[in-house]
Amino acid sequence: MRSAVRGLSVLLFAAALAALAADPGVVGDSEIEKIIASIASSDTERNVIRRRLTAWRELQLAPKNKALGDPDKLRLVNDFVHETPFFCDPVMWCAEDFWSRPVEFLANDGGDCEDFSIAKFFTLKALGVAEAKLRIVYAVYQRGAFTGAHMVLAYYPTPDAEPFILDNINQTLQPASNRPDLVPVFSFNSQGLWGAKEAKGRGQPGEQYRAWSDHWRRVQSDEAVRSVSPEQRKSGECQAIIQRSAWCR
Repeated sequence: MRSAVRGLSVLLFAAALAALAADPGVVGDSEIEKIIASIASSDTERNVIRRRLTAWRELQLAPKNKALGDPDKLRLVNDFVHETPFFCDPVMWCAEDFWSRPVEFLANDGGDCEDFSIAKFFTLKALGVAEAKLRIVYAVYQRGAFTGAHMVLAYYPTPDAEPFILDNINQTLQPASNRPDLVPVFSFNSQGLWGAKEAKGRGQPGEQYRAWSDHWRRVQSDEAVRSVSPEQRKSGECQAIIQRSAWCR
């Protein structure tokens, strides 16, 4: 029975991946104004949301950006996304782990490693970078005595090439061999899953992959933009989550 359930889970996960090929749409002025009305509480927040989402739309649609080669697109998107500040999930979303959609990440002007990686992934795809060259990588970050789960975006110039890493910790584009502080566990895009030792081909999804797929489906949903108020962050529940997180210290 257990093997049958596992097999069904693998098939369901594969079907979910196949359904994730569509990209989040480019936000129009009316959608931006709706987002502002739903989450902004001050003129400063309204201005930030309008500026960031408008700039994101213009970056994706500009013909001059689409005409760039991949290396220039990587630098352009990397620099743009890193204008958004880092906040750990408990502080930003009052949750242990939350994957925001690019529009949420930019509208709330903050996020953590997966939010940076997801925003880069979809923005590069919108600029015409082939998805086969892009994988989101779940890794272990090690620096001194600190060890923590981390996420980055990898770009493969060719299928067999060493990837370049786009990371919110080290914001310079680096070949993977220059990042011994990252120990990859698995990587994925909507086309498949790869274990850390698989240069090519698709790995079989395990429990961790199915957990990530739940988040991944939400990234491409059209539900309302989430936001957490300062009052919510002060709550005992939220403060307890913040205290438990290594990335919030």
